[in-house]
Amino acid sequence: MSDRYPGGLIRKTPPTITPPVDGEGGSAPGIWTLEQVAYYTKEGEWPQKVLSRELYASGYNLFGNLGINNNVSQSSPVQIGSGTTWNAISANYDTSMATTTDGKLYYWGSGTHGRSGTGVESPNSVSSPVQIGALTNWSTMTVMPEAVAAVKTDGTLWSWGANSYGEQGRNNTTQSSSPSAVGSLTNWSVVNSGLDPTVLALKTDGTIWSWGRNQFGSAGLNDETARSSPVQIGSGTDWAYIGKGAYHSGAIKTNGSLWMWGYGDNGGLGLNISQAINVSSPTQVGALTTWSKIALGRGVTLAVKTDGTLWAWGRNGGGSLGINNTVSKSSPVQVGSQTNWKTPGIGLYSSLVTKTDGTLWSWGANFQGELGRTNLAYSSSPIQVGSETNRDFATGTQDEGHSLIRTLG
Repeated sequence: MSDRYPGGLIRKTPPTITPPVDGEGGSAPGIWTLEQVAYYTKEGEWPQKVLSRELYASGYNLFGNLGINNNVSQSSPVQIGSGTTWNAISANYDTSMATTTDGKLYYWGSGTHGRSGTGVESPNSVSSPVQIGALTNWSTMTVMPEAVAAVKTDGTLWSWGANSYGEQGRNNTTQSSSPSAVGSLTNWSVVNSGLDPTVLALKTDGTIWSWGRNQFGSAGLNDETARSSPVQIGSGTDWAYIGKGAYHSGAIKTNGSLWMWGYGDNGGLGLNISQAINVSSPTQVGALTTWSKIALGRGVTLAVKTDGTLWAWGRNGGGSLGINNTVSKSSPVQVGSQTNWKTPGIGLYSSLVTKTDGTLWSWGANFQGELGRTNLAYSSSPIQVGSETNRDFATGTQDEGHSLIRTLG
């Protein structure tokens, strides 16, 4: 059995030819023995296997936001083009965006308010991915209803689109239709946003920052005042994972503790508060230190623990919590008994979660086919989407409903 890597073929038995050696650590053609692979891996010089990353979409498609070259909504996942290098993905209502592994940035759907990043404030909608500029150093991005924030591979932060609440983070409220730098720092890592134009960002130093509308205290700054420049949340330097819902926010620390803040209605904060009591600064959810990943929607929160179990709380309209009923919960409740959940994704009132075996499962509301299950039926417990075993990550939108699904393999 052999497997193809950028550096050649790996075989269990030594070849009869002498393989080439690249002293600089780059890829080299030829046949490599397992011993050579082990050596160069140890030295940090062996190139990683090139994995295919396809992208699929389902659901609402009025603006071409599925990227499948038409505006017909789909209730089953349809592949977006033939590309196999998709990386980070984000979507919100009528617009979708994605980066590729070679650092390009694409958008499709509506580019209104300058979200297309092309210098045109209100271009026509496009139904297939269009590259934004010619740069090849984009890392990740988040799409708001009317704006975009993105991080480059050099750690710089950029934004464009609407700016009524300072959501571009550039110390003003001026709209921009082309990417503009947010300050000059080079240690930004991840950005996240929701239905309200409030942005959370994680830096490489473990700090969290926020800016924008700050409705219901979702910026975590102990008030509900809008900010037009990034402001640090607290003084902690041990944050590891962030999530932004429609009007609430969450983050996980390096010690595995989970913290929530923002809109408290329907129990979405997991703090055993079911009424509309807003929390404007990070508050710990219980005392556990085993949380790994989170995803937030419209009053709904999903979280995976380090043991692979899945937990949910908040609004349960349409069965979005996946606990086989429609009763909202104000504290974490386990979804089933499986221990192989991988990455949670969420939409308006829909949930999409991958497992470590590469399968994708969905449940909750299904307004436009965003659950990807060939119909518009709701479900209050997890149902597998198709039979594929290469699903890596899926995400929905927090208004209307379409989903993006990325593969890996």
